Amino acid sequence: MRKITWILLFILTGQFAIAQDTKSSGRDARPEKKQKRKEKINALIKQEEEGALIFHKQNTFGLKINTDGYSLMYEKGWMQSSRKATLLSFELGEKKHPKERKQSTSDNTSVFLGISNIPYVYGKKNIFYQFKISAGQQLILGYRGNKNGVSVTGVYAGGLSIGLLRPYYLRIQRPSNNEVVDIKYSVADSADFLGQTIIEGTGLKHGWNELAIHPGIHARAGLRFDYGRFNEMVSAIEVGVNAEYYFKKPEIMLLTSNKQFFFSAYASINFGRRK
Repeated sequence: MRKITWILLFILTGQFAIAQDTKSSGRDARPEKKQKRKEKINALIKQEEEGALIFHKQNTFGLKINTDGYSLMYEKGWMQSSRKATLLSFELGEKKHPKERKQSTSDNTSVFLGISNIPYVYGKKNIFYQFKISAGQQLILGYRGNKNGVSVTGVYAGGLSIGLLRPYYLRIQRPSNNEVVDIKYSVADSADFLGQTIIEGTGLKHGWNELAIHPGIHARAGLRFDYGRFNEMVSAIEVGVNAEYYFKKPEIMLLTSNKQFFFSAYASINFGRRK
């Protein structure tokens, strides 16, 4: 019995000693971890003061003007290193044919009285919208130098394009019975659609239940100039080029050729926040 008691006391003493060593080593490690964390924070603060873009996430919105249309964009970014971020963006826009020209049938008297018909594009068959989903990267090429400077980043991305064709409607007056109707292009109404009886356009009124899907792919590359004074805010101008290819040719205009591959330049204004 006495032997068993001594053995138990020996085991308990060993366990107590091990626990004390663990606590002691944990206490010794805490100041070291705190110091490393403090040094990391100080380094990030120093980089920010020197003009570096330091963030974990960023959310930006943009208005993009293309040489062949316009679009609205939302972009989410995750910082991967001090110079690289991963981007995921969503874009919705409209593409214009280079032959599009707006015109109106309003006479001088109507304009003087403040009455104006809705402008229309002669020979337009469809309106072409695009919804784009893309993934890419942002590479920091040059820091601000100070909080009042400008940082320069390179941006490239690519992904899926979903083209949406909406029939283009015109308001015309039929010469046979003077009836005023809204029509889209068809073989039966081609003479009226392209004739001299057009009154005005119809705006956004028709065609939403007749959308046709045209899938495709796209890519973009550009330079972004961030002039925001504070690191938490995004205020930037981006310029670059777009390339898009659709697997089926979108017929935007009549009486002229349409294409499947589109190449354009763009400029955008971006604003948002970083965390």
